[in-house]
Amino acid sequence: MKTKIFSFVTIAAIVLGIGNSTYAATKNDSAAKDNEVSTVLTNVSKINKIEVHGNVELYVSDGTSDQVKVYNRYYAESALVQSRKGVLRISSYSAQKLVVWVTVNELRSISVYDNAEVRSFGKLSSIDLDIVLYNNAYAKLDMGGYSANITVNDRAKADLTGNISECNLKYNRSASVNSTNFVAEHIIRTVDGITKNDSQEFVGL
Repeated sequence: MKTKIFSFVTIAAIVLGIGNSTYAATKNDSAAKDNEVSTVLTNVSKINKIEVHGNVELYVSDGTSDQVKVYNRYYAESALVQSRKGVLRISSYSAQKLVVWVTVNELRSISVYDNAEVRSFGKLSSIDLDIVLYNNAYAKLDMGGYSANITVNDRAKADLTGNISECNLKYNRSASVNSTNFVAEHIIRTVDGITKNDSQEFVGL
């Protein structure tokens, strides 16, 4: 819990311009030393898809350029953060949750597996975004833009907010979808293979 709280505060500080480090940095306070290490990966660009596996907490935000910032000493753990041909793969199977903040310019797809979590930091305003959750994954997303395809499988959970024009939502009864504050002009909703077309508002599934 201490790591999660610190990581979120650190991300907020960076977005507000308080933090501006480019490479891994460690403060002198030994009690917080392990929690304050972060690494900016500079060899990433043109990310259009993100895949997340394992014990990972991912924050995603819109930006004018792509950047990946990894918290914790992930090189010393059983973790992998790799970008190749537009696909950013993040995985960690350590007992300590790996926290990653990704800023993207043209994100089109997010796939989340295992016990991983993904949260938007600010509003995600991709023109067309595919989101797929598997296993016990969790997503908390504030969405804008034009179109979203959202699939929630297994026992995954999704908390959705925001406003979009077109939404295609698929989920199983064993999954959980909270859309109380989510509005779409047109929604195609498929539950356990049964499809229903709605319009105007899509509220409180």
